[in-house]
Amino acid sequence: MRLKLVAYCSSNLSIIKIIDMKNLMEYKGYLGSVDYNDEDKIFYGRVEYIRSLISYEGHDVESLRNSFQEAVDDYLELVRNQNIEPEQSFKGSFKIRTGSNLHRRAVIVAKQKGINLNKLVNEALEEYLKNYV
Repeated sequence: MRLKLVAYCSSNLSIIKIIDMKNLMEYKGYLGSVDYNDEDKIFYGRVEYIRSLISYEGHDVESLRNSFQEAVDDYLELVRNQNIEPEQSFKGSFKIRTGSNLHRRAVIVAKQKGINLNKLVNEALEEYLKNYV
């Protein structure tokens, strides 16, 4: 796994980083992609994991970061002015599908631990992901 830092600003709200090889920046809870077009010599991206299309571009890391932050800020101002709730990338809820045997085993283990299935799945995900993100 290759981890690479693109930029870091002192404000907690403007920490930008590339996570793993996914080339993602983070700002105000939104994740933006980082791509490069060699023909046009330009960095570009879009805010990921929401339905709205929010894109940005820049000729270097600094201008890409600024464009990303400006795009997120513009989006938040737009929805605020229109009295619309801004989309969230992750709401903390998702549906998973698993085989019946794994489902059964998970329910049994949760019962043995005195917790519900949701808590068991959260613990398992935390344990699995702690070395990645």
